[in-house]
Amino acid sequence: MRIITYNVNGIRSAVKKGFIDWLQSDPADIICLQEIKAHQEDVPVKEIEAVGYKVYSFSAQKKGYSGVAILTKIQPDQVIYGTNIEQSDFEGRVIRADFGDRTLINAYFPSGTTGGERQTYKYQWLDEFYEHIQELRKTRPNLIICGDYNICHLDIDIHNPKGNKNSSGFLPEERQWMDKLFNSGYVDTFRHFNKEPHHYSWWSAFAGARANNKGWRIDYVNVTEPLAASLKHAEIRPHVVHSDHCPVFLELN
Repeated sequence: MRIITYNVNGIRSAVKKGFIDWLQSDPADIICLQEIKAHQEDVPVKEIEAVGYKVYSFSAQKKGYSGVAILTKIQPDQVIYGTNIEQSDFEGRVIRADFGDRTLINAYFPSGTTGGERQTYKYQWLDEFYEHIQELRKTRPNLIICGDYNICHLDIDIHNPKGNKNSSGFLPEERQWMDKLFNSGYVDTFRHFNKEPHHYSWWSAFAGARANNKGWRIDYVNVTEPLAASLKHAEIRPHVVHSDHCPVFLELN
């Protein structure tokens, strides 16, 4: 099972930049997209299905905003749209697919970069999402939680930790939430294989950040501990450039 998480920053924009050609290269069996920024009728389903992927999408009610999708070559047993948490579902933030005894959750975590109200909502969403996945674990212990978390966990995950200590996405409370996640039985699959610095999944559009690799690692494919023994390989693919993010890859036996 080869899985990619990828914030495409607009699915229609990504298609114009060669996204379909990239899909034709068979990059993974399952591709979880965030920030598709398209209502269901605007998702290029025919083009995606033509290269072998089935498309399941969950859009925000607000046009051109947020939204998640799962593209898969493996038929899921079921797909569940949203979490029955009103604001999160209004913003199209979570989609789930079950494959046998494994449950894949694709989530687009809120950003707090506009400050104040949205940062407060980000903390609320984190608490609600944590409760949701902890409850789900009781009946579905083999979880794969992937998506744009909009949080760097450790100093090693950001190019300038001192300069960003007061930046949304690297605030102490956000990083403590990640501590809680990993301390409660989730595995950071990329760090399971790679302990080296300078691996990022998002770069600002300004000041040549991507060219100079001044980035943030905010996109993850994490699993619950029962799946740790199945981990085979993980990597970040910065050479894929349809977005200001890049794909993060995990292979499981």
